Amino acid sequence: MGYAQLVIGPAGSGKSTYCSSLYRHCETTGRSIQIVNLDPAAEQFDYPVAMDIRELICLDDVMEELGLGPNGALMYCMEELEDNLDDWLTDELDNYMDDDYLVFDCPGQIELFSHVPVLRNFVEHLKSKNFNVCVVYLLDSQFITDVTKFISGCMASLSAMVQLELPHVNILSKMDLVTNKRDIGKYLNPQGQVLLSELNQRMAPQFFKLNKALIDLVSF
Repeated sequence: MGYAQLVIGPAGSGKSTYCSSLYRHCETTGRSIQIVNLDPAAEQFDYPVAMDIRELICLDDVMEELGLGPNGALMYCMEELEDNLDDWLTDELDNYMDDDYLVFDCPGQIELFSHVPVLRNFVEHLKSKNFNVCVVYLLDSQFITDVTKFISGCMASLSAMVQLELPHVNILSKMDLVTNKRDIGKYLNPQGQVLLSELNQRMAPQFFKLNKALIDLVSF
C-alpha cells in the first residue's frame, strides 16, 4: 500500500515552502519521500520533483493557444489532468513502490478543493491504486488577524474537508512573519461567545442569526 499527502490551501499560503521543508526534514532523518508538482503554473523548485503536471500540460501554453486568463487556463489544465488519470498519472504511479510516500503540491485556486470535483476525482483515482491519502491544509497565519478573516478561513477549510472526505490536518503557516502573535492567540483556542460578540459588532443586526450559526459551526 502506498501513501499520499495532498498539500492544499489558498494561493500564497506556503504550500511549496512546506513541501521543501518536509523534503529536507525527511532527507535529514533518512526517510524517503517523493514530491509531485500538480501546479501547471509553477516555475521553479528547491526540491527534486518526482512527477510534474507540466510534462502533461503547461499553463502558459494553454493561455497562448486558447486565449484564456490565468484562472481559466489553470482550470482547463486541471480538467486535462482529470481526463488523463488513467493514462499519464497511472503510468507515473507505476514507477513507485507500494511503500513510497508521495506528497502532492497542489495549485492554490480555492475552487479546486471546495467546489469542482477535479481533486476529489484525483483522490478517488489514488485510492483505486491502493494509496492511503490524507490532506494538509495550509492557511497563512497573517490572514488570521480578526474574527471575520478567521471565520472565512475556517469555512474554506471545512469546505475542503467536506469535498474531499479525507483525514485532514489544518496548519497555520508563516508564523515567523506574524509581528504580534497575541493578535492570533485567541483564535488558536477560540471561545464561541467571544467570537460571536466580536462578529456582531462588525455586522448589521439582520446577520446576527447567521453569525450565531457560523460560530456554532466553527466552534464545534
